[in-house]
Amino acid sequence: MKFRPLHDRVLVRRSAEEERTAGGIIIPDTAKEKPMEGEIVSVGPGARNDKGELIAPEVKAGDRVLFGKYAGTDVTIEGEDLVIIKESDVMGIIEGKSASKKKAA
Repeated sequence: MKFRPLHDRVLVRRSAEEERTAGGIIIPDTAKEKPMEGEIVSVGPGARNDKGELIAPEVKAGDRVLFGKYAGTDVTIEGEDLVIIKESDVMGIIEGKSASKKKAA
């Protein structure tokens, strides 16, 4: 099945969260918070302004982004847990290497 969001919505795959803290404590699944970082899977064509003109989205498939913790709607497509959010809920694009992963010393 192929899914394409409508209007200014984007489909995001949440990034995997660390299962251990920096001190080595294992975090159980029930205590984990939803990650606020993810990868754009699919993007809608964009929103329309007051004149009816299409405004193209600034994000594209493959971008790593930060978004609001409680933003969007969780969905399961082909057994994969994804989230559909509006482009306005995206706080920014992460450029370069992933900002959340720190080098292990």
